[in-house]
Amino acid sequence: MSATRFTYLGPEGTFTEAALRSLPEAATRELVPMVSVPAALDAVRGGEAAAALVPIENSVEGGVTATLDELASGEPLMIYREVLLPIAFALLVRPGTTLSEVKTVTGHPVAQPQVRNWLRKNLPDAVWESAASNADGARLVQEGRYDAAFAGEFAATTYGLTPLVTQIHDAENAETRFVLVGRPARPSAPTGADKTSVVIWLGDDHPGALLELLQEFAVRGVNLMLIQSRPTGAGIGNYCFAVDAEGHIADRRVGEALMGLKRICPGVRFLGSYPRAGVAVEEVRPLRAGTSDAEFTAASDWLARCQDGRA
Repeated sequence: MSATRFTYLGPEGTFTEAALRSLPEAATRELVPMVSVPAALDAVRGGEAAAALVPIENSVEGGVTATLDELASGEPLMIYREVLLPIAFALLVRPGTTLSEVKTVTGHPVAQPQVRNWLRKNLPDAVWESAASNADGARLVQEGRYDAAFAGEFAATTYGLTPLVTQIHDAENAETRFVLVGRPARPSAPTGADKTSVVIWLGDDHPGALLELLQEFAVRGVNLMLIQSRPTGAGIGNYCFAVDAEGHIADRRVGEALMGLKRICPGVRFLGSYPRAGVAVEEVRPLRAGTSDAEFTAASDWLARCQDGRA
């Protein structure tokens, strides 16, 4: 395995590359762009890279389905950390192009909902076609296949383009969450401000099936930060659920919730416990009464005393 190589959703100039370069360890790694999320993750599975950075959630569009589906299938991988990146787009054009000359635009499919209102107001007649990434859209503009691309302003220099309009976003404070993914290993130690990610498969479709899943978290005071259904490919109505929960697998409340899920679900894939980006320990919500590790331990000790006749 190449311990010095990180892959990411390329080509050069993507928001993913910008997020990866924000990590201190990126300065000492070879950063290799890949044509797609599956390609970036397969390089890790195949031992060609130590880790891959890929987008997993957007504050406007929700989960990035390509990443969620790849993590739910194939050889298991694990998330080791997350990165939050503020997102604002620039309309990149070839030098000399005016706004009135823009008839075709491109960008990553996730970008379109984030600039839809701007497009409707400023380029109502422009035709949108999706690209593999925002940076790939910039490359296609450079080659003359489209008039303009929505991408990060920093991509303009790479592709010899001009930022015609900058700071484009329909939603203020838009962010994308990226995750650094590697091969499975022991999770890092709890920090007190952690997140645990899993994929869960329901056993059968019956009234209350999803409620039963959620109750495993709720009765133990585990807050869910994301839950998104994804089709399993086994037919209409067959879904798995990608879940992000507050806390670390080493926390008793989280560990016991996962054990509860394992008992009632045919499949549970652990995707990792890792520090939450941009959240300090003092900002984490207080635990609900009865859900701290100390209280779980005290309850376990009480049960043991009852079993020994010492209650």
